[in-house]
Amino acid sequence: MSAAAMIELDAVDKWYGQNHVLKSVDLRIARGEVVVVCGPSGSGKSTLIKCINALERCERGRIVIDGVSVGDPNTDLPKLRARIGMVFQHFELYPHMHVLDNISLAQRHVLKRPRAEAEARATALLARVGLADKARAYPSELSGGQQQRVAIARALAMDPIAMLFDEPTSALDPEMISEVLDVMTSLARDGMTMVVVTHEMGFARAVADRVVFMHEGEILEARPTADFFRAPQSERARVFLSKVLAH
Repeated sequence: MSAAAMIELDAVDKWYGQNHVLKSVDLRIARGEVVVVCGPSGSGKSTLIKCINALERCERGRIVIDGVSVGDPNTDLPKLRARIGMVFQHFELYPHMHVLDNISLAQRHVLKRPRAEAEARATALLARVGLADKARAYPSELSGGQQQRVAIARALAMDPIAMLFDEPTSALDPEMISEVLDVMTSLARDGMTMVVVTHEMGFARAVADRVVFMHEGEILEARPTADFFRAPQSERARVFLSKVLAH
């Protein structure tokens, strides 16, 4: 594994039945790098990041995170996943728990933090995402944007070495998108390693170090952000950009 790479994928293949959804994917993500993964629907973007933390298993190839092989039978996957924050399109909060408990639960059970310490960490993170006054609220009492910010705080509470975002704004109303992207932008500026599947090209242009463009399970481009937006190398990426930037 190269010295600078925190996340490394070598010749990764993934099938769902007969559907070959990832085709010999190679990718290196450096510590502190922000990578946006984009492409048309069905191109393998979400599967890619789910394979990174073994929510999906790849059939061929190798994935290494901070020196740990994801596919090694001896790897403690729950321990590894605790170090890789994951934020989903749908917030996956526990509806019967208030916000503070949603953020504290995994800290207490996985990291074995005492309740007081876990709740102190949760309280600090709620302040960071602008929701200090929502500790005792239930998810149903929050807007979609607020729920997603709680989900980000929950992931951060595990002190992750990297964060994965799977279309974190696609279920939100337009006015809620910016409040979530603002939190993500703040994380990026603080040096968090991030892999973000998104169609928010304004965010990509402003925050990403590199853009990875996928089509039909393959990475067609993985280039510095400014280069990708200025002159996409593939015709497929040019068509994609012309459509998303027109909206």
